[in-house]
Amino acid sequence: MVSLFHGVNASPCLWDLFFRLSRTGRRNIMKSYQKAAWMTAPIFLSLILACVTINIYFPAEKVESVAGEIVDEIRGQAPHGKESLFKKGEGLYVTKTMTAWLCRPAWAEEPLTVSNPTIRALKDRMKARYARLRPFYAKGMVKEENSGYVSLGNTEGLGLKEKRDLKALVNAENKDRRQLYLEVAKALKIDPGQVSRVAEIFAKQWQKSVP
Repeated sequence: MVSLFHGVNASPCLWDLFFRLSRTGRRNIMKSYQKAAWMTAPIFLSLILACVTINIYFPAEKVESVAGEIVDEIRGQAPHGKESLFKKGEGLYVTKTMTAWLCRPAWAEEPLTVSNPTIRALKDRMKARYARLRPFYAKGMVKEENSGYVSLGNTEGLGLKEKRDLKALVNAENKDRRQLYLEVAKALKIDPGQVSRVAEIFAKQWQKSVP
């Protein structure tokens, strides 16, 4: 019994040594984890930045090509590169379309096929409405904004009913444009949060075609 209690009395020194070693080991382990964390942090940061770069990609050239085609069609202008000539006796077709197809990058043809029933219906409505809006463009009563939408200009000289009718036309035009931009963004797999950029590119094409 004496030897047993004697062993028990001696054990605190051993336990104290054990805990000291344990604390030292824990500190070393924590230092190792901290060092590893600092070493791997730049790697994770690079991966995150890479993902952000991919997510914010915006196909501006594709959108510009689509905008040009759609605006030309709505405003009744001849689509670029669509004329063709047939030289009799030579059996050769000389087309601007073929030349453009050979010179542009492979992906450039894709935007020209952006169409669906909704886009076609929107273009038909906007084309019919443009015939009514055109005289007001010429008088400066309707303006093309940089945002891709139309606004009222100086409407002096119009009666109350004419002003109401013109305002209704402008509101209807902006509503259709908003949906058109959404549809184009969807067709080109553009994030909905970047629809405003699509609208701004369209704005340049609308402004070019103002009478």
